[in-house]
Amino acid sequence: MYQRLMEHLTTSVLLLDGELRLRWMNPAAEALLAISLSRLKGLPLPSLVDGGEQVGELLAKARDEFHPFTQREARLTLVTGEVLTVDYTVSPLSADELLLEVEPRDRLLRISREEALQTRQETIKVLARGLAHEVKNPLGGIRGAAQLLERDLDDPGLQEFTRIIIEEVDRLRDLVDSMLGPNRVMRHAPLNIHKVLERVRSLLIVEQPGVWIERDYDPSLPDLAGDESQLIQAVLNVARNAVEAMAEAGIASPRLTLRTRARRQFTLGAERHRLVCEVAIIDNGPGIPESLRETLFYPMVSGRAEGSGLGLSIAQSILHQHQGLIECESEPGHTQFRLLIPLEKRHD
Repeated sequence: MYQRLMEHLTTSVLLLDGELRLRWMNPAAEALLAISLSRLKGLPLPSLVDGGEQVGELLAKARDEFHPFTQREARLTLVTGEVLTVDYTVSPLSADELLLEVEPRDRLLRISREEALQTRQETIKVLARGLAHEVKNPLGGIRGAAQLLERDLDDPGLQEFTRIIIEEVDRLRDLVDSMLGPNRVMRHAPLNIHKVLERVRSLLIVEQPGVWIERDYDPSLPDLAGDESQLIQAVLNVARNAVEAMAEAGIASPRLTLRTRARRQFTLGAERHRLVCEVAIIDNGPGIPESLRETLFYPMVSGRAEGSGLGLSIAQSILHQHQGLIECESEPGHTQFRLLIPLEKRHD
């Protein structure tokens, strides 16, 4: 009965013997370690993580002193190479049994970060719409007045000035519209994400022939429900930013990787999805300055001299309309944007 209860816990639970060998673990622990119980049963737990000597010493101390302890924000490197930040508690049950409870911190930190990002994006959207309304009304009046003035002027030189006014008003109007993101209703239909990526790749090859574009696709990914043209725009905005940043930095061998993976039981914001499509766009450029990372998806924020600061904001808006989001990790020589889109059927 108790085993059945532990099997349904979301907390990872592992049972070790007196030699710190794995005796049993629940499904949550299998998901955390990304490997099944049958593969690990009987193996010493310290051997399953890089740097496990320290973990082994703490487990042995708890066993010998028969005293429970908790370790906060421990970093564990799994055999798969994945690095986890976890809290874990060791409770000796007997001289030959240790109960280990592991709570991943990465997921909680990521959920908190994603919720904050989504809240900021919604705030930005409200502010942008209010700004657009306040700006576009007087722009319309200025444009109309310039057109009327142009009709009454006979001097071609003065008419040239009114045309400049009209063109600049139109440019400002288009800029405001761009800040608001896509202004048409999304048309969701089944589509293959690799078709989207191939379209983006072909466009980038024409624009930046000097960039090596590598494909690392998961062919088993099912179709997702989305707006193909808008997803092309979102991926293109992110990828184009990457290749232009590499060009401006003068990277000798610029390389861009387009990678797809399926993520199972993945949480986006506050909602857990059975299956999520991950599109990673990875470059070997100069990286994103630390000062820009918190405001990267804000309109009018750009790290490039020639950047408009709208590409990433629009891409994030498109992903939000697909119930997804964009994450970013960056350091000099390696920047990765992850576009995450649920693969469940939509119920609009």
